[in-house]
Amino acid sequence: MVARPPVRLTIEAMRLGDLPAVQAIEQASFTTPWPPHAYRSEIESNRMATYLVVWAGETLVGYAGMWVMVDEAHITTFAIHPAWRRRRIGERLLIALLDLARDRGAREATLEVRLSNLPARRLYEKYGFRPVGLRPNYYSDDHEDALIMTTETLGTERMKARVERLREALDASPAPVPPDGAD
Repeated sequence: MVARPPVRLTIEAMRLGDLPAVQAIEQASFTTPWPPHAYRSEIESNRMATYLVVWAGETLVGYAGMWVMVDEAHITTFAIHPAWRRRRIGERLLIALLDLARDRGAREATLEVRLSNLPARRLYEKYGFRPVGLRPNYYSDDHEDALIMTTETLGTERMKARVERLREALDASPAPVPPDGAD
């Protein structure tokens, strides 16, 4: 067996040309994916919205979006292709969102996550999100409740130190290796 070389990750603004790959990840990740036109509309006409994509080499492997409304950043969507999960790519993407939120004047970041999605909940908790409420029957496919999670104030020394410590640990870790069959 030959070891696969690591790939370089790049995070950048989502473009219209990225939408076919984004939609493929959306369909692989969610039982009720956003319709194809939703991302186009968000990119073209929602001034509050920012959407990012993450590339592993030449492959688009994840995306995330948020709305910054006054002083709150609301993470609207977040997904890493199932074959690329557990490679700390989501952490890098979450840091990019938190950096953008703080740069745009957001006081805090918030999101909803399925109660049953423990890996996502653990990631968000690691980055300072805490449960603050519940949205009953939030998901239309199975009526599962959503857990509302919010950070402490993004500009506090404690929050900035947490993100910086986690960023440094990520930067010191090896780059991700592509999954088998990802050529």
